[in-house]
Amino acid sequence: MEEPDTAPVPSRLARLLSALFYGTCSFLIVLVNKALLTTYGFPSPIVLGIGQMATTIMILYVFKLNKIIHFPDFDKKIPGKLFPLPLLYVGNHISGLSSTRKLSLPMFTVLRKFTIPFTLLLEAIILGKQYSLNIILSVLAIVLGAFIAAGSDLTFNLEGYVFVFLNDIFTAANGVYTKQKMDPKELGKYGVLFYNACFMLIPTLIISVSTGDFQQATEFRHWKNVLFIIQFLLSCLLGFLLMYSTALCSYYNSALTTAVVGAIKNVSVAYIGMLVGGDYIFSLLNFIGLNICMAGGLRYSFLTLSSQLKPKQPVDEESIPLDLKS
Repeated sequence: MEEPDTAPVPSRLARLLSALFYGTCSFLIVLVNKALLTTYGFPSPIVLGIGQMATTIMILYVFKLNKIIHFPDFDKKIPGKLFPLPLLYVGNHISGLSSTRKLSLPMFTVLRKFTIPFTLLLEAIILGKQYSLNIILSVLAIVLGAFIAAGSDLTFNLEGYVFVFLNDIFTAANGVYTKQKMDPKELGKYGVLFYNACFMLIPTLIISVSTGDFQQATEFRHWKNVLFIIQFLLSCLLGFLLMYSTALCSYYNSALTTAVVGAIKNVSVAYIGMLVGGDYIFSLLNFIGLNICMAGGLRYSFLTLSSQLKPKQPVDEESIPLDLKS
């Protein structure tokens, strides 16, 4: 089974659909996790992350057994090929879930904007990319708006701010390194997702048990509540879909475009959170900062998407049945 020497450029439709898929999954999981961690008061974001990892492993393994997808079997070289993705993966999960619980939806989405400059910085350092002045100015507008909004945040929570900035760093690093390691001749996107989840499931479970987090989850009072269970399972499924859609968007586009789509998604989440979140306290300065941040995000999105080059991409052989690859 040989790889082709040349590969077609992904179509505009593939780029667009992968971006829309990621944006939709990212939007939905924030709302579901917010309901679980805030409305129901579920005490264990780590256990929720474990559920999402376990769901990812089960779905991908079943698909591999049924030859719907393909990724390499385990061997001793795989940990070296993945590093440092497993650490970034679990850090991204835990910090994201923890910050969602401790911040209002609008402030969470504003502070998540810092993923964009972190992504720009890491792509410049790791991948050697350069950016135009217009894009840099748009990023500065995003950061300025975020600072204005956060500076007047009437629900300031230091722990929540620490978690969300860690989440920004982990998300940016995870996106850049994932893009770097999704070569179909190596692990491919399915292999990256599967082995990431496998390597971090048991260590995360150990952390949860040793800190008392797992016990709090087992003693949670809503396990007999059917609506809570449905939303918990939905979060686990959306966790898998978010990881898959992130990899897909980065595969067909770039880590930068994935961050841009996340910024566009945040516009909807922030304003919906003002109306239905129940934990947003209005102030004029906060509202102005949020709108500056959103305007900068949209301007940045327009510049990036309109000027993005179209490099050749490898053929996605992971979804091709094995009998057609020979």
